[in-house]
Amino acid sequence: MRSQLTCFKALIDAILTITTAQVDGMNTLPPGNPASVSLSVVGITLHFTFDIPQGGVTNADMNNAIANAISGTSNNTNGVGTLSQSADFNYNQSQMQDVLNNLDEFLTAARR
Repeated sequence: MRSQLTCFKALIDAILTITTAQVDGMNTLPPGNPASVSLSVVGITLHFTFDIPQGGVTNADMNNAIANAISGTSNNTNGVGTLSQSADFNYNQSQMQDVLNNLDEFLTAARR
């Protein structure tokens, strides 16, 4: 059990923290195409490339494109609930199942 929790902690510690953002490019699309943004993470930097249709784009379109790109980032783990319980010195099958369920939920949410 201890080794499994140690491995789980190592996985959590290995998650990178994004500390910078960079716009790598902006492409012009034909009029009428929807605005979009692509997003990637390299090291600790979040990289954006924007696709903007000719004739301009509204703030709402740009905000939606950015929100859609960001929704695919690791903030999707924010919905994973905490256990909010303490371990006792006896093996407690219910607690162990809660830990495993939360681990599964976290790993599923952390996938991109």
